[in-house]
Amino acid sequence: MRVTEMVYSSHDRCEHIHRDWLVQRALESWDNKTILYLPMSSGAQNDQEYSWGTFSWYFDRFRRWGLEPRTFFWKDELPRDAVQLFFDWLLNSEVVILGGGSTTVGHQRYRALGGKYFGNPDAFFETLRGRQAQGKLTAGFSAGADQLCELSGDNERPLFGLIHKVIVTLHHERGREGHLQYLAERHPDCLVFGLPNDSGIAVSQGLTWRGNYWQLIQCVTDQSWDKPDDQHHIKTRQGVKIEHRYADGRGWQFNGGDELLRVFYPGGAWEAWSKRPQVPNYYSYGSQGGTHYHSIEHVLSDR
Repeated sequence: MRVTEMVYSSHDRCEHIHRDWLVQRALESWDNKTILYLPMSSGAQNDQEYSWGTFSWYFDRFRRWGLEPRTFFWKDELPRDAVQLFFDWLLNSEVVILGGGSTTVGHQRYRALGGKYFGNPDAFFETLRGRQAQGKLTAGFSAGADQLCELSGDNERPLFGLIHKVIVTLHHERGREGHLQYLAERHPDCLVFGLPNDSGIAVSQGLTWRGNYWQLIQCVTDQSWDKPDDQHHIKTRQGVKIEHRYADGRGWQFNGGDELLRVFYPGGAWEAWSKRPQVPNYYSYGSQGGTHYHSIEHVLSDR
């Protein structure tokens, strides 16, 4: 069950998320230790360069172990061979990170690269699907996290949907639960999460033996960024958890290490189960009551 997507919210380059989940994934490869950061959701060229700079200093620490950081800037006019190189990098880089900025600006630019140069505005999405099929990791930070989900947590517009039927809001804080509830009621087919700094969800998926689509969501929290001047921004250090809202008004808070398993059936119906590391069995998502299931394989064997 290899994670192929991760979406997260952070103030800076916290160690657990960026080293253990992103950089380490690239370094695991014997012959392809590449990590591609895309700052295209930032507006002007200097904004993209600044966005890249907030990541490149961190990646440079790992060059001694073979990490190959790379980036690609949006320009209104690009040589066609440069865009072809971009799509090659997008498909083949071991890890890709969609950076922060404006969800709408980035989404439009990613679609334009395929539409303008190859007559296929879906080329970016199709390449992300190709990465998913290969088991490669695609991550989204801030606006990039929004883009990888089903709908935008800001304006509810359809996005790439690489993470099926999930909506996230970024930089979540206490007092913003009302917006999560609004999204949950408007879109009961989706799971809605508020991701505080520094936290995220990591996702894997596949098919059961009966051909039903399953999705495993792992919750990740990070309290490693300890600069005194930044403490106000690191909400996980203040006890803020990953917030989830049900369509019926109930709420749930997830800790790091918690899991949520979902199975989709023909016609759009689905079931889900959650588990915390310290308990042996899964709980039913709907009733929040205990079940006899003790592992992911145990749940999926019945479906």
